[in-house]
Amino acid sequence: MARNAHPEVTRRRILDAAQKLFAAKGYENTSVQDIIDELGDLSKGAIYHHFKSKLDILEAVSEEDNKKSYAQYDAFLEREDLNGLQKIRELYLSTMNDPEHIERLKGTLSTADDPQNLAESIGMWTHTLPGDMRTLIDCGIEDGSIITDYPQEAAELITLLMNLWFLPNFYPGTRSVLRHRSQCLATICVSLGVPVITRDMTEQFADFYAQIQSSGAEDNTETVKLKPESQE
Repeated sequence: MARNAHPEVTRRRILDAAQKLFAAKGYENTSVQDIIDELGDLSKGAIYHHFKSKLDILEAVSEEDNKKSYAQYDAFLEREDLNGLQKIRELYLSTMNDPEHIERLKGTLSTADDPQNLAESIGMWTHTLPGDMRTLIDCGIEDGSIITDYPQEAAELITLLMNLWFLPNFYPGTRSVLRHRSQCLATICVSLGVPVITRDMTEQFADFYAQIQSSGAEDNTETVKLKPESQE
C-alpha cells in the first residue's frame, strides 16, 4: 500500500470524525470502530498509525480546544479598546458563542466521571485558570474598571464555580435551575467587587450550560441568541 502523502490531512479527518461522534454519543459510548465507520475509508491500522488509543484521540481534541482558548485569551489581553472588566466579559461571551467548544464539552463530559481525568481538571481549575483570571482582574484594577479587596480570592472562586459548580456530573439542573445558579454566581461576583456577569449574561450562561448538559433540555425555553452587550 502506498504511503499516505498527506498524513496531516488524515489526522485532521480522524479528529473531526471523533469530535462529531463524541458530541453525538459521548466519549464513553464511542468506539474506535465507530470512528472508522464514520470515516468510511480508513482501516483500524490507519487510525492507530496516527493515535495510540481512543484516549489519545480525546487528548488531541482537548489540546486543540485548549490552544484555541488560550489564543482567544491572549488576543483579548492585548486589546486596548477594552478595559479589564470588559475583557473578562467578552472572553466569556466568545467562549459561549463558540460551537466547536460547545461540541467538545458535550462529547467529553463523561470523562469527568473518571477520577484521574477529574483530578487533572480540578488541578487546572484551581491552579492554571485562576492565574489567568487574576491577570485580567489586575488589568481591571489598574484601569479602574474593577475595585476589589479580594483579587486572588475572586480569581479562584469564579474559575472554580464556573466549572465545577456547573458540571452536570455533580450538579445537574434544568435550564431554570441553571439560570438561578447563574444569578447567584453573578451576586457573588458583585459582592467580591468583580461584577463579570451582567443581568443579560445570566440568561446566556444558562443557555450555554443547558446545551452542554442533557438535563437542561427538560424545561429548555427558546434559546437567547448570544451577542456582545453594552458594558455598563
